Amino acid sequence: MTQMLQSHNPATGDLVATYPVDNAAAVNAAVARARTASTWWADLGFDGRQQVLDNWRGVITRRMAQLAAVVHEETGKPHADAVLEIGLAVDHLAWAARHAKKILGPHKVSSGLLMMNQSATVEYLPRGVVGVIGPWNYPVFTPMGSIGYALAAGNAVVFKPSELTPAVGTWLAESLAEVAPGRDLLQVVHGFGETGAALCHSGVDKLAFTGSASTGKKVMAACADHLTPVVIEAGGKDALIVDADADVEAAADAAVWGAFSNAGQTCIGVERVYVHAQVYDDFLARLSELAREVHSHDGADTAYGPMTLGTQPEVIRRHISDALARGGRAVVGGLDSVTDRYIQPTVLVDVPEDSSAVTEETFGPTVTVARVSSMDEAIELANATSYGLGSTVFSKARGMELARRLRSGMTAVNGVITFAGIPALPFGGVGDSGFGRIHGEDGLKEFTNPKAIAQKRMRAVLNVTTFQRGVKEDSAFTQLITALHGRANQFGTSDGTLGKVAARLPNPIRLRR
Repeated sequence: MTQMLQSHNPATGDLVATYPVDNAAAVNAAVARARTASTWWADLGFDGRQQVLDNWRGVITRRMAQLAAVVHEETGKPHADAVLEIGLAVDHLAWAARHAKKILGPHKVSSGLLMMNQSATVEYLPRGVVGVIGPWNYPVFTPMGSIGYALAAGNAVVFKPSELTPAVGTWLAESLAEVAPGRDLLQVVHGFGETGAALCHSGVDKLAFTGSASTGKKVMAACADHLTPVVIEAGGKDALIVDADADVEAAADAAVWGAFSNAGQTCIGVERVYVHAQVYDDFLARLSELAREVHSHDGADTAYGPMTLGTQPEVIRRHISDALARGGRAVVGGLDSVTDRYIQPTVLVDVPEDSSAVTEETFGPTVTVARVSSMDEAIELANATSYGLGSTVFSKARGMELARRLRSGMTAVNGVITFAGIPALPFGGVGDSGFGRIHGEDGLKEFTNPKAIAQKRMRAVLNVTTFQRGVKEDSAFTQLITALHGRANQFGTSDGTLGKVAARLPNPIRLRR
């Protein structure tokens, strides 16, 4: 009997969709079909692929309201937030398709003095089939950061959406099939952890995973059996720091949106805030005022939706309870704000830095706020985590300096989460937040194999790759290397060392600066 997967509306509990669970045989069959499709897709070339992807984004854009309704039903997020997510994904897809040829196509590089008789070219070739395991919190934007860039790079994709949002994944695959019928460029496999494990073992050429750090480690272990490379985008415990000269109003507004949007179910959401003592009171007062104006409910005017994952409220309760038990205070919200579906904003202060509310990813609409005496202290506390995904700085004079000191893959200065909306910027983290990058030039290259080609263009002046090489050639090589790299003032030696060495080579070489 075939096992079935059902998705439900987290706000109502109503059934949204039902799909058969794909076992290992079904996953392997999908990968085999993708392997065939990948050959056609790679041969289509950059211009041909761009045309197909442009057509696809046109379909998504014209039916944005339809897709947003599916996202709303499966995640519970407001329709407007779903539209925002889809719009950003479309913008990324356009960028990837438009820039793939320039970034990945053949281009010449310097061959250097030692190999100056060679022309050197590098290009980035498709890997073949890319597996993508996506999350439920942003079921369009996040996986499309892998799917869109992998497709633009010339790969076919097999996508396992979250078991909570299978209808969203199916919608994406079916919409691409409309503009590339019968080509199996994007296939969806449905299921739970076993289906994801099967995808890891299926022989895909690379796997992109988004989810928790613990699950990411399991994915890496499974992929290791076949030496399948992975890109991991795991969780975060992102910090926002506020300097003494910051725009307090803007910082408070950013903290509220960064912490509470999407019910806090955002890997790059703000979970910790460190504020300079000089502006702490003003910041906390404004933050609290704004937080009290944010409400989550089942009405059309809700600020954010319910918790999509049914087990998350218990995590939030545990973190708030631990913070309060250890001397923390809830200046907004608290345990009374936590229900099984809709959770109101909670602002915690005076929370010890070793509390679970500070050290563990909460993934809910809560935020801790701490007073610091300096930005050095803020940086130290912000970096005192195993995570390193995103971060935020509010400072008029020192924004860039402070951003560079934060241990995170991405930082927004005087804004919040802005880096995610810029297609040219890479997206990813360090530490327990994972490794590898999606988006931007790095995201395109992530799904390719670099191909280096050296082609002889004239006779070698000093041929070192032959058994016919003699003592004279070896001596000349040693002298040349010494002249090039053994002196502090390379290339510009006033005593003419390079010229003297070149004159003694078997066939004199003209050295250019």
